[in-house]
Amino acid sequence: MIGAGGAARVMPLDRLDMRLEPGGWDYADSRRAEVDAFFAAQTAANPALWNGRILVLARHAVADGVLSGRYREADFASLLWWLRHDCPGDGKPGEDVCNAFAMAALRAADGAFVLGRMAGWTANAGRIYFAAGTPDLSDLRPDGTVDLAGSALRELGEETGLAPADVEIVPGWMGVFAGPRIALMRELRSPLGADELAARIRGFLATEERSELDEVVVARGPDDVSEAMPPFIRSYLLACWEGERGKP
Repeated sequence: MIGAGGAARVMPLDRLDMRLEPGGWDYADSRRAEVDAFFAAQTAANPALWNGRILVLARHAVADGVLSGRYREADFASLLWWLRHDCPGDGKPGEDVCNAFAMAALRAADGAFVLGRMAGWTANAGRIYFAAGTPDLSDLRPDGTVDLAGSALRELGEETGLAPADVEIVPGWMGVFAGPRIALMRELRSPLGADELAARIRGFLATEERSELDEVVVARGPDDVSEAMPPFIRSYLLACWEGERGKP
């Protein structure tokens, strides 16, 4: 299925097989001086930016409804530099680096999606997202698999205050393949209506000393799609509504 509004491919996935493999991000490591200078300028403008160890997807494939991928360890400075410079690469055979992350696609009982606007101190200030985060070392299981389902639930709790018991996890995933970005959407359904759910999240944000979100955004249909939403969010929402059109 092709999501409207761009070249992103939106497809259902039965499961994920994502693991960490040895090695680093060779291309970013070879540009270390550029990365360090870039990140120094970024932190001078925004001292709140964090730089820690994260995971980038070195290679992946989809077959029979399963997304298989192998992550490698890097630092957030390298990822941010790469994203802000249009995701360059050296064409090394076998290396097709992507920024692949899980998103908690929160949906209210009335069918509306509930998203958040990133606060001014974050790296993506003003952008509207579902709760999400770059996979990091805390997402690794002892067997080397990357727990993206757990990552989505953790980010949901950190950003909205909602616990796993507050939502129903819809089986499977929706993968949004948008060039060097792969957004893995896990739909999480709340028993609350959109207005009540948004009010609950706003109440949580008001208790936070420094929240990642500064507003809650409800999307009930295509008219609520905003340019502040990245293309992969827009593609996902439009694909969901298109797929549901005409269903009883």
